[in-house]
Amino acid sequence: MAPSASNNAALLLMKQLKGARAAGTDCLSMSPDFFRRLHAHFLRRVCVCAPVFACFSRCLFIFAELKRSPVEGFSAGLRDDTDPFIWEVMIMGPSDTPYAGGMFEAELKFPHDYPNLPPTLHFTTEFWHPNVFEDGKVCISILHAPGEDQYGYENASERWLHIHTVESILISVISMISSPNDESPANIDAAKQLRDDPEAFRKKVARIVRRSIEG
Repeated sequence: MAPSASNNAALLLMKQLKGARAAGTDCLSMSPDFFRRLHAHFLRRVCVCAPVFACFSRCLFIFAELKRSPVEGFSAGLRDDTDPFIWEVMIMGPSDTPYAGGMFEAELKFPHDYPNLPPTLHFTTEFWHPNVFEDGKVCISILHAPGEDQYGYENASERWLHIHTVESILISVISMISSPNDESPANIDAAKQLRDDPEAFRKKVARIVRRSIEG
């Protein structure tokens, strides 16, 4: 993208975000200095092209909309206010589950070709669940790359589609937490414990919940 086109895109983004502020969105500082830093930082960090800048703008607006109309059980913030591709998310354990009362930190990371490809979600605090890898990565169909599953476990319609939203992702995460799938687990040990010794599973989760609250 030529510098003049890039500047025009930045000015358009500034205008749109100021409109979001006027509509009551308070998630981002709307000062001129903020926009200058945001734009300069973005130009330094990535090779600017129209699709990437479009994704940059999209992520900002998705974040603003989520702050204005939050999803129950979640809160979100930008890890760095000049990088809307990486969000810090707090997930509250759903009631009537072993995770109730827990406050679990996670990172939601958007690729530069979002929404053609899904974001990734990693718990950054301990989380014991059949559908969460040991490194914290969440394994649910909606976050799997679009197309047919080479192993035949999922239909293409169950995987990522560009029409999915952050809200649909977060709702799917709540569903995953509430109803673990131990038939094709990401964490085999957690799935085995849930099947073979559910009481031990609940006790281990209860300890993790306490630690999440104590920090």
